[in-house]
Amino acid sequence: MTKKSALILLLRLGVSAGLLVFLFIWVDVDFGILWPDDGQAVAWLVAALACVIGSVVLAALRWKQVCEALNLDVPTWRLVWHNFAGQFVSSFLPTTVGGDVIRVSRLGKDTGDRPTSFTTVIFERLSGWMVLPASIFLGLALDANLRSLGAATSGAVSAAVVTLFVLLVIIIAAGNDYSGRLLARYENSLAWLHAVHSGIDVLRNKPREVGRILASGAAYQGMLVLAFWCASHSIGIEGFGFRAALAFVPAVLIVQVLPLGIGGLGVREGALALFLGELGVPREEAVALGLTIYALTIITSLFGLPSLVFNKTSDQALDEAAAELT
Repeated sequence: MTKKSALILLLRLGVSAGLLVFLFIWVDVDFGILWPDDGQAVAWLVAALACVIGSVVLAALRWKQVCEALNLDVPTWRLVWHNFAGQFVSSFLPTTVGGDVIRVSRLGKDTGDRPTSFTTVIFERLSGWMVLPASIFLGLALDANLRSLGAATSGAVSAAVVTLFVLLVIIIAAGNDYSGRLLARYENSLAWLHAVHSGIDVLRNKPREVGRILASGAAYQGMLVLAFWCASHSIGIEGFGFRAALAFVPAVLIVQVLPLGIGGLGVREGALALFLGELGVPREEAVALGLTIYALTIITSLFGLPSLVFNKTSDQALDEAAAELT
């Protein structure tokens, strides 16, 4: 790890720790509510865990749709295997070499085509940038009360609009012939943007495949929303209906991917306290919901351990994939 990478890691650890300390000072969290004390609550928690596990599988199915659209032939079970491995790395090894690096390097090894493998991972991520804002607007459209919640409403709308704006800028910047020629000159330093250009060049004539990618992405994001909703029931949160989850959970997911902490820890809990607070949910319950989701994610990540143990990736492949993603 370089000095720069180590410094970034320390800063992110510091941000997560600082946010958690602030939240625990600001909020009197009763950790007892994290542990269900009746059968119904346990059932909701098990359902939430099943949804988190299912979301990893659905993410692999979304990835499969991208691979097929870009003419990569790879078995679905391999993508599921790689997704769990990437999830483990992202959860337990908080370095700049994250889960996406594992996925790029392993898919490249499977197919013998790392550039296209890299493009599939980039596009699989970008598809979520379309689905998440759509979910926010759908949730707000379905419930008029959610459109007048002050900071929660404006925060969710802002997250959606900014995400769509950034996505539009990326598509415009990478989706034309001039930028393609320019990016070809700087392929090493702008690898991810060159991958976007390459993907757009292929997908612009495949509307049906694009539709499948977005549909599978919607299923994946819907499963994550359902996981939050089930987890909220295990804690006993009241006033957090499914339509509210549909509107505000995607906003939380958008915020938590910002490179401010490790695994979204602290950022996710603060965002939940903001959005759910306007619904009348006590801050301690909102923070507890975030910690519950984090714990379920950690448990789910354990499924990726065998993949890392029995299917090791060379250091050179990891370094090359990391160089492209960073």
